[in-house]
Amino acid sequence: MNPLILVLIFVAATIIGYFLIKNVPSLLHTPLMSGMNALSGVTIIGALAAAGLALLVRDPLWGQVLGALAIILATINVVGGFGVTHRMLRMFQQKKKK
Repeated sequence: MNPLILVLIFVAATIIGYFLIKNVPSLLHTPLMSGMNALSGVTIIGALAAAGLALLVRDPLWGQVLGALAIILATINVVGGFGVTHRMLRMFQQKKKK
């Protein structure tokens, strides 16, 4: 596929995603964040597959480096997302009486 088409699809998805997320009420943020964490988990699996398949290419070093970078970034996204979700869920818990 033409790289220019892929870049245009990425830019269109970014713009559409921005406007969709901008209009989400804060009450729905926590369930949506949990769903995005699940998608980031799928991204980690895809990054692992890409790094593994890089061994089959002529220059496996670049594929492995990019695969490792994708794994690291997706892992940071998952951990950060769960941290934010946990913090928001604590906001909705009732205060315990001391």
